[in-house]
Amino acid sequence: MTGCSATERLNKAAVASGQAAAGIVLPPLPDDLRKQEAHAPVREGEPLIAILARERQALDRANARQGRSVKFYDDLTSRYGTRR
Repeated sequence: MTGCSATERLNKAAVASGQAAAGIVLPPLPDDLRKQEAHAPVREGEPLIAILARERQALDRANARQGRSVKFYDDLTSRYGTRR
């Protein structure tokens, strides 16, 4: 009887060890989230308000990308939990 119990405990330990060694395969980070947003180009003689408008559009794109990054990370932590 004790032999079966020991074998069962060894099997459970081996399974737990294998799962721990395998780790978690995380999905790849979307390419869009690695992109850096460039400043709006400044053209000589162009009104400053036009440059400011393009700069604000670039900031809006960067902020939207940052929001997608947060959503991606939140999705990962909800599926895999946090690690310490």
